[in-house]
Amino acid sequence: MPPGALHHRVTAALSNWQLDDAEELLADVGTDSSPYVAPAPRDGGPDRPADLGRAWADTLRAELLVRRLRRAGFTLVGDPVEPASGPGAAAGLDLHAGVAELIDGAPATQDGDPRASHAALAIALVRSAKAAFDATEDELQRAAGLARHARIELLSRRIDAAMDEAVEAASLLDAVLPPSALLVETLTTLSGVLADLELMPLALDYQRRAHETAVAAAAVPGALRTEDGAPDLLVARAASALGELCAELGEALLDDGAPDAAAPHFAEARELAEQALALLPPESAEAVVAAQVVHGWALVGLGEHAAAVGSLEAAVRSTAAGDRALHTAAQLALGRALRRQGNGRDADEQLAQALATATEHGLPRLRRAALRELCTLHAELDDAGRALPYLQAYLADELDRVDERRTRWVELFGRRKSLLETERAAGQLRRQAYEDPLTHLPNRRYAEATLDGLLSSGAPPALAVVDVDRFKQVNDAVGHAGGDEVLRRVAEILVAGCRDTDEVCRWAGDEFVVLLPDTTAEQAELALERCRRAVAETDWAALGMPVPVTISVGIASATRGDDRRTLFTAADGVLYDAKRSGRDRVVRLSAVTQTRAASGPPDTLPGPAGTAVTDGSSRDDTAPAGSPEQVATTPRVPAVQPSPLTDPAAVTSGFAPLLVEPGDPPLGLGSPAEPALAPVPPAAAPLLEPPVPPAAPARGTPTEPDVVWAPGRSTEQVLALVRQARRQFPDRPAVVVRAPAETLVALASEHDAYTTVDAASMSAAVGPLPEPVGRIGVLCGVGGDLAVAAEAAFAARVTGTAVLRVDDVGGSRFRGGLPGDALPEDVDCLVVVAGLDASLAGLLGALTDVPIVAVPTSTGQPGSFGGFSALLTMLNSAAPGVVVSNIDNGHAAGVFAARIARRARR
Repeated sequence: MPPGALHHRVTAALSNWQLDDAEELLADVGTDSSPYVAPAPRDGGPDRPADLGRAWADTLRAELLVRRLRRAGFTLVGDPVEPASGPGAAAGLDLHAGVAELIDGAPATQDGDPRASHAALAIALVRSAKAAFDATEDELQRAAGLARHARIELLSRRIDAAMDEAVEAASLLDAVLPPSALLVETLTTLSGVLADLELMPLALDYQRRAHETAVAAAAVPGALRTEDGAPDLLVARAASALGELCAELGEALLDDGAPDAAAPHFAEARELAEQALALLPPESAEAVVAAQVVHGWALVGLGEHAAAVGSLEAAVRSTAAGDRALHTAAQLALGRALRRQGNGRDADEQLAQALATATEHGLPRLRRAALRELCTLHAELDDAGRALPYLQAYLADELDRVDERRTRWVELFGRRKSLLETERAAGQLRRQAYEDPLTHLPNRRYAEATLDGLLSSGAPPALAVVDVDRFKQVNDAVGHAGGDEVLRRVAEILVAGCRDTDEVCRWAGDEFVVLLPDTTAEQAELALERCRRAVAETDWAALGMPVPVTISVGIASATRGDDRRTLFTAADGVLYDAKRSGRDRVVRLSAVTQTRAASGPPDTLPGPAGTAVTDGSSRDDTAPAGSPEQVATTPRVPAVQPSPLTDPAAVTSGFAPLLVEPGDPPLGLGSPAEPALAPVPPAAAPLLEPPVPPAAPARGTPTEPDVVWAPGRSTEQVLALVRQARRQFPDRPAVVVRAPAETLVALASEHDAYTTVDAASMSAAVGPLPEPVGRIGVLCGVGGDLAVAAEAAFAARVTGTAVLRVDDVGGSRFRGGLPGDALPEDVDCLVVVAGLDASLAGLLGALTDVPIVAVPTSTGQPGSFGGFSALLTMLNSAAPGVVVSNIDNGHAAGVFAARIARRARR
């Protein structure tokens, strides 16, 4: 992946302004000669991904052309580098003629200027390369290309364009990018661009990051490729570049008269140079010389001039035919050292040569430093005649910098103004997108986004859906304009009745939603009841309404795992219940099972207005004391359907006659001498007339949830059976047992908030769950029995009783006796699930008088014969009060235990 070894060789040649050498190296790169020439077909067809190799080649060719233009005195866009003044000033290049020459292959005019075609080709190459970098998904490659293009813009004196490229490159250099040689090079290039833009603190930060990245890449095996070179060389180069910036910053502080502030920077530069010299092998001559220059510069800044002169003189000699920037830096550092030693003649020679080289090769920072040193030198020598030209050149350079800064500030002002205008326009669009124009409340889009944020934050919100009752009649009575005024008045009442942290939004038409963060359904019920009363007590006659306006409210509170759609469906469902049960009321769902906490089932006859309750108690906040609304009996939802066993007249068959009235005498009267084990019932009176046969129970009214066994059925079949059960028995849940995960997901998706899913038991209940009556305990042996125990617990809960779980009771926990917390208190029945510890049921039966349902499981040793061994152990137990279910049937055991618990609490 580019850039590689050839890239570095071309870069070095371009940096040293060895343009012919760079062109010769680029001649071997296979790419199209010009973006204006149709490229040859490539593998992959027209939709082939962006070629980064060609992008880098185009970038290097563009830089080569820009440097040739710069040497000729022109920028990338054909403007003269120096401002036009006087009759002999150079005119700009004719780019149109240059483009025509590239397209036609011949000069557009007889005296065609080849520099125009160079500029046109450079522009085309830059655009082509940028398009390729923009198309790549590799953000590091894109950042590297942008940093290089920023340097090209600097060569063309296009400061604003260079700034834009640098900012975009910096935005792509995420801190989590893995260390690599390309990342080090990109950070170093960006640091150089920022330094040329006189953003020295930022340049120092990015070069410091480049050094840290180089150290990390050298320490991580495989982070560097073979073509990246030795890891020590990468670290040493980054350390030298960082040391150079530290020394340059220290020199600027010295020039500003702050030697104390400059000393730490020179000390850091010296330390970095010494680290680089320790890492570099002798054969890396150029890198060694760069570190020596930084080291000498740091010594000069620290006042150790004598120690610095020798190494700097050697560096000047060794770089005479090499890197121009490095040679200029060495001459400048040596000139500084000689000046501060008092050797003015030699200092003047070195500084003058440094100035000439910096001017020739376009090194603005080194040029300004050389001008300042020469001006200071001749001022110290009292040679005003020679100091003046340098001072004038320095001031002219400073004026150019001031102009550039002024231009930058104007550009910054314009951008800031445009940004503020854009932000203002975006705010207006945001308000239009999130605000209802009629009520000026937030709209549905805002409500959805806010609700998503509340649910993702972990704070459980409550959601209230508010609907204006019979709003069509309102429009018929007062017209659409009057209807709009009614909606505005309702919105004001809702906002006034809620907290500042609550959000009242208009959902659609005559429907509003209220988002209540960190609020339970009960708390939301109180708040919305205040709003309901306020709406009902408003003087609507002032708006021409012949009857009062009322609202109906449905409330649901979020639980873990709820999303926006689930929560809204739940609240909207109980709003529909409020509408069907008489309107002008508040209905809420409980949070755990989304069971209606309403005044009646969906088909209850309309009752008095107010908030529905479940305990039959009066609500002080619903109606005034003594009012008919308070005296009226609130409709209630029965906890469970009455059992036929509670009515002797309804007994027809089965075991019910035995439970209603014993027909046989108690055991123990087999002979006159045998004592009775129970009181002997009195003799029944003779029947005077034949008994009336009891009425048969109504068919189709189940006393318990309808059960759908999922094994052997497809998801579609299970869904169809659940729909049929819900249509036939809407007030009872349909329970799906042992369903795979995809079936559970399909149930939750189709029935939303009315689905209670237990993944551990692979079961789900669709519909409102009965209020729990009584309590059972589910005890589990070892961990392998947990699935059957979860099934028993879920079956008992959906049948209508509370459940207490005690897991992992078996094994070593009861070798020395049963643990004290293994037997739950205040339970009506125990379900004991055990396989390997099948004797657990008998042990508990001997220790408690609570009825026990034992469930053998197939968990155990290979010799357990699939649970048959556990079944025989439980059946052969002599402990009293224990009944045994069939193997792995937790559902049957849970239903049986729930029946005992519910009957015991009657």
